[in-house]
Amino acid sequence: MKKNLAAVGPLAVAACLVLSACDAGGTSDTASSDGRTVVKIALWNYKSTPEFRALIDGFEAKNPKIRIQPVDILADSYPDKITTMLAGGDTTDILTMKNVTDYARYATRGQLKPLTEAAGTLDKASYSGLDDYNLKDQYYALPYRSDFWVLFYNKDMVGRNDLSKLTWDDYAKLAKKLTRGSGSDKVYGTYLHTWRSVVQAIASAQTGGDQLGGDYGFFKKQYDMVLDLQKSKATLPFSTASTQQITYDSQLTTGKAAMVPMGSWWAAALLAEKAQGKNDIDWGMAPMPQTTGGESVTFGSPTAFAVNKKARHAAEAEKFVTWAAGPEGAAAVAKIGVTPAYTSDKILDTFFSVDGMPDDALSRKAMEPGKVQLEMPVSDKSSDIDQILKEEHEMIMSGEKSADSGIKEMNDRVRNEVR
Repeated sequence: MKKNLAAVGPLAVAACLVLSACDAGGTSDTASSDGRTVVKIALWNYKSTPEFRALIDGFEAKNPKIRIQPVDILADSYPDKITTMLAGGDTTDILTMKNVTDYARYATRGQLKPLTEAAGTLDKASYSGLDDYNLKDQYYALPYRSDFWVLFYNKDMVGRNDLSKLTWDDYAKLAKKLTRGSGSDKVYGTYLHTWRSVVQAIASAQTGGDQLGGDYGFFKKQYDMVLDLQKSKATLPFSTASTQQITYDSQLTTGKAAMVPMGSWWAAALLAEKAQGKNDIDWGMAPMPQTTGGESVTFGSPTAFAVNKKARHAAEAEKFVTWAAGPEGAAAVAKIGVTPAYTSDKILDTFFSVDGMPDDALSRKAMEPGKVQLEMPVSDKSSDIDQILKEEHEMIMSGEKSADSGIKEMNDRVRNEVR
């Protein structure tokens, strides 16, 4: 099924990507032997990403005259490969938009077919992430999934403690309360992964701070909280997590941490591990703790499908994109524990009916946040600013700089190097 591009040789790979795009079926035909129209879709890691198969199988069952043929690309290489393909005039019909930054680049270059009319038929109130694809009132992609951050927790370790309306101060106090033991028997109240978004994106979402603005004082309170957790030994130190390449999954599933803030995509992985006998943890989800009371605010990132401007089968491609973004596509991914962009009571029931998925009221509440802010705003400066914020985050968390000096450096570098 999956073609190993590394074994083909660089010249062959380049030719395949630019001229016809290597596909999982090993063919470049536009019609199958049974007369079905072949619509090609660029995606990544097809065998290990079950949502793609779920969507393709579901769509083909409803549209027997169309065959969806995967063009499988390694995940780490995906953005560069798609950029190369589009620059070379590739005609792969459907392109999976891995992130909004790449989407904006392709759309502004005129490489994607407008889908504004199709977007206009959608019930926008039922979607998370749809507005992130609005470019000057035009849409060039439609989201089929939307991941956002929640608080995962070990039910046995948290016990009767109420997680339904935590502030970050409440969360920090509870993390300290749940911490116990020492040495190899140490159990932390929480685990905070090494990504900068764990601190910065949530601070931006919940305070209204602008990650592109060059003034990062709104990070301060969040840094003070997480650094205090480190000092209190209620979470694994950042330096240890970095040097030992600790995975967030291992902290929860081995009982090393009671609470872990993480993206909703983790639910599907936890279910798969449990089905394979790799963990027996009784886990649940709660809303992300909040800076203040009121509406539940978190951050996340959608994933979408777009139609190549040079698609050979644009009408059929658009039919797939619209179907995947709609209720039937949402149901197809919800059945495997993936959070769809489209939500309704029926879709939530489908999501929580997956074998092993926690179906308690708190987990359901976690999956219905009041607001989901994009993890990083889209701009031609996003990549450069992201790198600066990441570097300074690592300096602060490792103790090489104080929060105040690190934030000052962010301000100075963004203003002088980027803006």
